[in-house]
Amino acid sequence: MERNYMIKSKKRIAAFSAIALGIILSTTGLSAVTQASAAPVKIKVWAWYPNFKEVVEIFNATHSDVQVEWTNAGAGGDEYTKLKTCIKAKKGCPDVAMIEFQTLPTFAILDPFVDMGKYGATNKDGRYAAWAWAQSTSGTKVNAIPVDGGPMAMLYRKDLFTKNNIKVPTTWAEYKEAAVAIKKVNPDQFIGTYGNDSGWATGLMWQGGCTPYKYNMTKSKANVGIKLNQASCKKVINFWGDLVTNKLADDKSFWATDTGKGYDTGKYWTWVAAGWTPGYLSGQLKDTIGDWAVAPTPQWTAGADVHGDWGGSSFTVMNQTKQPALATKVAMELYPTQNKITKGSAWDIGLNSAFLYPLVTKVESNPEFANYTYKIFGDAKVNPTYIHASQKLGPFEWTPFQDFVYATMADETTLAISGKTQWSAVLDTVQAKVVAYAKKQGFKVTA
Repeated sequence: MERNYMIKSKKRIAAFSAIALGIILSTTGLSAVTQASAAPVKIKVWAWYPNFKEVVEIFNATHSDVQVEWTNAGAGGDEYTKLKTCIKAKKGCPDVAMIEFQTLPTFAILDPFVDMGKYGATNKDGRYAAWAWAQSTSGTKVNAIPVDGGPMAMLYRKDLFTKNNIKVPTTWAEYKEAAVAIKKVNPDQFIGTYGNDSGWATGLMWQGGCTPYKYNMTKSKANVGIKLNQASCKKVINFWGDLVTNKLADDKSFWATDTGKGYDTGKYWTWVAAGWTPGYLSGQLKDTIGDWAVAPTPQWTAGADVHGDWGGSSFTVMNQTKQPALATKVAMELYPTQNKITKGSAWDIGLNSAFLYPLVTKVESNPEFANYTYKIFGDAKVNPTYIHASQKLGPFEWTPFQDFVYATMADETTLAISGKTQWSAVLDTVQAKVVAYAKKQGFKVTA
C-alpha cells in the first residue's frame, strides 16, 4: 500500500512540476517539456517452481516497467493455507500466485481472482494447450495462465525387457502379462509400484475414460457432480489393486528413498508417469543411465489413443492487487511465449533445469524441445511421446474441494494396501465420504 502510494505521489509531483515548467518555458518562448521517468512497479509473486530464482532474475533484467518480488511461500498445501488466510483477511495476498490446476476451483469459488481476459490474456491464437486453458477459465473469465503440465507415458527398462524377451506392453492386459513374466525372472522384482499418490491415480483414471467430477461455476457455484465409483474409474483402481494383492506390483510410495533406488537396481521395471518425471528420475539413477526408454501409456483397448495427465500448474492474479494489468503481464511473461529456446532464457531453465513440461504451445512444439535428449534414455528423443499425449488429452473437471477428495482417496487406498478393506470397495467408500462432505459444505450433489 505505502509503495503504491509513494509511486502515485511522485507521479503527481512530477505532473505538477511539468505544468509549472511549461508555464515558465512558454514565457521564454520555449516549448520542450520533460518528465522524469517513473520507477518500475513491483509485483509480488508466490511460487515454488524449481530454479525459479533464475527465472525471476531473467524477467527483471528484461523488463524496465515492472519488477518481480518473489517469495516461496511453500509448496502446494503450505502456500494454499497462506492464500486462504489472506483471502479471508482481505489483505496480505501476493499480486500473482502459483496454483495447481486441480486446486483452481477450490479458490475460484472464493472469487479471489482478477479476470485476466480484461488485460490481454487470451487463447484465441492457441497460445496454450487447449485442455489446460479449459481448466484455467470459468466461462469467459480467465482465472489463470497455464504454465506446466504432466501428460503421462510409460518409462521402462528397455534393457531388461530385451534381455528377458518380454514384450513392452501396449495395453493394460499386456502390462499384467508382463508383470507375471517379470516375477518368473526374479520374484523380488516388480513391474512397478502403486505409489498411493491420488494425483497419479487420477491421471490413470482420466486415461481410463473416467470423468468423475462435474463443476461449472458459471452455471451454479452450488451444484457439483461426483461419480467416483463409476465403472470406468473402478476398472483402474481394481486393476492396480489386483496387481498389488498378487505381488505383481509393489505398494511403496514413489517418493520413498528405497523406491528411487529400486528404479536403479531393477526392482521396478516401469513407471507410468508424467512429462516432468524424467527430470526427477535423472536424479535417482546412477547405474542404469541409458537403460531406460519411454513408450505411450498402455491402452485399455488395443489400438486406442487415450491419455491422462498427472499434475500441472498456473499463475493467477489475485484481486487484492493494485496493478492488475502489470500483474497479468507478469503472469504471462515469466514463462513467455517464445519461438526459440535460447540459452539462459526462462524456458531454457524451465525445461533443462527445472524439467517442467511446457503448456505454452510454441515451446511445446519447438524442435529444440522435441529433439531434447536425456542421458537416462541413452540420448533418445522421448519428448514427442509426451507431446502427443498432451495434444490428445480430453477435457477434465475438478471439484471445489479436491484436497479432501485426494486425502480421502489416499486414506482408503492405504487401508486396501494393508488388507483392512477390499480394493473393490475403495471408490464406493470414497464416493460416499466425498458426497457427505460436499453436502455438509452446502453443495447440491448429483451422481
